[in-house]
Amino acid sequence: MGRGIVCECAGAGACPGGVTSGTCVTQPGGYCFATVEEVLDDGGRLDLERTAGCLPPDESGFMQCKSSQVPHQHPKVIECCSEADLCNKLLRPQLPEPPEPPPGVTAAPGPRAAGAGPALPVAAALCVALLACVAALLLLLRRRRRSCKRPPSPPAPPCADVSSGSGSGLPLLVQRTVAKQIQMVESIGKGRYGEVWLAHWRGEKVAVKVFFTTEEASWFRETEIYQTVLMRHENILGFIAADIKGTGSWTQMLLITDYHENGSLHDYLQTAVLDPPALLTMAYSIVSGLAHLHMDIFGTKGKPAIAHRDIKSKNILVKRNGQCALADFGLAVRYVAESNEVDIAPNTRVGTRRYMAPELLAERLDVTNFEAFKMADMYSLGLVLWELCRRCATGGTVETYALPYHELVPPDPTFEDMHAAVVVGGARPALAPRWLTSEPLAALATLMPECWHANPPVRLTALRVKKTLAKLRAAPTPPIPPTAPPKLV
Repeated sequence: MGRGIVCECAGAGACPGGVTSGTCVTQPGGYCFATVEEVLDDGGRLDLERTAGCLPPDESGFMQCKSSQVPHQHPKVIECCSEADLCNKLLRPQLPEPPEPPPGVTAAPGPRAAGAGPALPVAAALCVALLACVAALLLLLRRRRRSCKRPPSPPAPPCADVSSGSGSGLPLLVQRTVAKQIQMVESIGKGRYGEVWLAHWRGEKVAVKVFFTTEEASWFRETEIYQTVLMRHENILGFIAADIKGTGSWTQMLLITDYHENGSLHDYLQTAVLDPPALLTMAYSIVSGLAHLHMDIFGTKGKPAIAHRDIKSKNILVKRNGQCALADFGLAVRYVAESNEVDIAPNTRVGTRRYMAPELLAERLDVTNFEAFKMADMYSLGLVLWELCRRCATGGTVETYALPYHELVPPDPTFEDMHAAVVVGGARPALAPRWLTSEPLAALATLMPECWHANPPVRLTALRVKKTLAKLRAAPTPPIPPTAPPKLV
């Protein structure tokens, strides 16, 4: 492969080790690069930012390719070279010129107009024309790759409200600025997709999900889903921004969301004991979020129906007010009503085996039928409701926390383990006898079997479960007398 080449370093994060100026040396076969992109300065004005640095051989192609595919990417151009040391000092990437203003309208000067010189000679004009043709060709290819164009995001909430809502987040141009202002504090969780960090942004606590490079498809899909119009709902995790960062030695894919200090429902139920009102609040909020996800909203700025495909207690967060919010949309699918097609992103990831519906375990789910994905979500919801009921104390008794099928399969069950238990054996989680003698556990004990029924069309819809729980919440409940701590069974 030979030796690496020496490259100029310019700009924050352009070179390994946080070097912002000077030089770096690539790996053998690597490249030097230079970029130019539009950024917002401290005053909110557009400016041009140039960076330069090193790229390893396995990442230069990634950066050039993906820079045009990131959903929130604003104008940015990258050029690479490898013919000589410091070759990127000679690179002068240029952003495409903005379109001509209509007759009678004078274009305001912008950052791209700064430093414009006298008229170029004929040869330079031909080069500009050639670059314009190449840019037009790249734009055409990009549009063909993305057959389904996402509608524009709705207006973002004020910065002061960034932790109180959820939906399509900040304007796309601002998201890059947000990501650069994030201050990482500590790691608060790890999973198969990557790692979650507690971070600070403008004095607010936020959560930053950092994806492994192997989980690029999950990051891209989750970003797409969060930026769906009318996605905003109090029981869906609040999305703030997404960004992708690349340097000479690593690539980071970030997803910035609201932070909920209680963590996941799985972690919360390990120690918390619920009373009946708390149980109903949690159950109702979970199914409310799922019903909003499953619902399609028609209109000029309508929302497509979305199926989650990985409903489980670890993907549900507990808010400070006792409600819950759905999270992790890396496997979600959308229904495109106009073409009657199911939009499934290419992703090697599969759902969580323990929560997989029988038709998934038996590999009988029709991927062209969107209703089938919704019914698989309802099966998983039934298992989550079962986890909640175990931790609701009645009559001075409560069960220890447990995962569904904990007595039938190992802690990390294989596909074959779950198939044998759920499909071949027809097993379902056991309902404790005490649930049948007190409300609201008795009502939920009736709902759960209708959610996890072996025949998908028989299962209840999220809207039906939501209406049933709404009636339970509205019903008067007798005051709970003070008792000793519940006995674990």
